Amino acid sequence: MDKAPPTIFSRQRSAAKWRRAFSRYKSGAAASFLLDDLTDDVIERIGFMQLQPKKALVVGDWSSAVPTFLGGLGSKIAVGQLGDFNEELPAPVSDYDLIAHLMGLGMVNDLPGALIHARNALAKDGIFIAAFPGAGSLSALRTITLAADGDRPSPRIHPMIDTSAASALLQRAGFKRQVVDSHTLSVRYRSLEQLVSDLRDHGLTCSLQRGSPPFTKQAFQRAKDAFESLRDDEGKVTETFEMLNLTAWK
Repeated sequence: MDKAPPTIFSRQRSAAKWRRAFSRYKSGAAASFLLDDLTDDVIERIGFMQLQPKKALVVGDWSSAVPTFLGGLGSKIAVGQLGDFNEELPAPVSDYDLIAHLMGLGMVNDLPGALIHARNALAKDGIFIAAFPGAGSLSALRTITLAADGDRPSPRIHPMIDTSAASALLQRAGFKRQVVDSHTLSVRYRSLEQLVSDLRDHGLTCSLQRGSPPFTKQAFQRAKDAFESLRDDEGKVTETFEMLNLTAWK
């Protein structure tokens, strides 16, 4: 009998942060460069493959760029919002020609199960595309949080998926063919506060089941000192985001 997957993420916390990101985006003042990058990439792939799905499910695109593009192709579209859509439950429909999932698939407890549910929700020869930040992301922030915690580090950044793990998980889920690739975005910051704000805008703040203690004043000062130590000659700190794209065929 298979064991239940470990509960790494809190669905309640995840839902709250995704709703906050959606609200911040709709306010018109939020950073959206990661979501913009992913939607552009997914749209380019759909165009390159000359897909014209009759029925599609799009999850996680609060910009509506992908649904709008698919609508222009004549697709009948279902939309799922991160936090409300439960990737770990079977989908009620099982004949999608295309499923596109953006931003959130790297933050579910049962990722193998979620991929199996996605495959089962596809029609024969249907295509699954997922795009989200992967394991090469947030190297600067990891350095900063470790310095802030000192001798007693707390789990503040959740584990992330790399390309080899993603490929193995797609194969395990039963997809007959899969392609996994990644590219890196580098963003330069003048302040730690702006970096954190951008993460909030994208729903990338912590949603671990086991919460970490808040920073004390001393710990926050150590974080700011660590940020200062990473500044380049122009006074900025470079943060990296590795954007994964998973494409698989049923």
